[in-house]
Amino acid sequence: MSLRIVVCVKYVPDATGDRHFAEDLTTDRDAVDGLLSELDEYAVEQALQIAENADDAEVTVLTVGPEDASDALRKALSMGADKGVHVEDDDLHGTDAIGTSLVIAKAIEKTGYDLVICGMASTDGTMGVLPALLAERLGVPQVTLLSEVSVEDGKITGRRDGDSATEQLEAALPAVASVTDQSGEARYPSFKGIMAAKKKPVESLDLDDLDIEAEEVGLDGAWTKVEDATARPARTAGTVVKDEGEGGKQLAEFLAGQKFI
Repeated sequence: MSLRIVVCVKYVPDATGDRHFAEDLTTDRDAVDGLLSELDEYAVEQALQIAENADDAEVTVLTVGPEDASDALRKALSMGADKGVHVEDDDLHGTDAIGTSLVIAKAIEKTGYDLVICGMASTDGTMGVLPALLAERLGVPQVTLLSEVSVEDGKITGRRDGDSATEQLEAALPAVASVTDQSGEARYPSFKGIMAAKKKPVESLDLDDLDIEAEEVGLDGAWTKVEDATARPARTAGTVVKDEGEGGKQLAEFLAGQKFI
């Protein structure tokens, strides 16, 4: 039986762009370019490596987001994934991590899976809680923050590196895993892969397909939301110290005045 791997990927605002909130205090995604979250590329890479070492495996990439989120799917497909699933619905606007976990869990159940792989966190929200929420909703074990991962004989094993210790983890499939940016460099899509991605199937789903009510997601259904935000003040000119023999003294006085020393 084919090993069914689902990789959760996210379309995020480019961290190098000028990011800010919209009027409803959600991320203004129209004002900045988006891309596949860099940390999710590691998840795609590990899924592909597991599939390459399996006798028979299929890698599905799944995303929840607006129309442009299809770009994240195409990037993952060009890396080598087999097919994509895109959950898109206007009522998803403002959905928090808890609501997103509900949507993804329903989509994964509909798609079918043996192993779900996520990045360690998204590069916009950086919460890192989605894998645990998914495992709870799916009722399967979780092995998270792995820097090394393998699948064999119906089990996933991996290494989690902490500040003071290293753990060896193991769980029977089906399971949810997340991998860190230390798990191995993600491959670059080849020209052949980019062209092949255009022909790979992408299934579109909405809330009705997943039997989810609009009130369960979006801003109205969010358990967490931004209540207030203040724009970062404009950068001011720094203090220039001209060294005419007492530059060190002036620098020390400046640092002392700022209570840095």
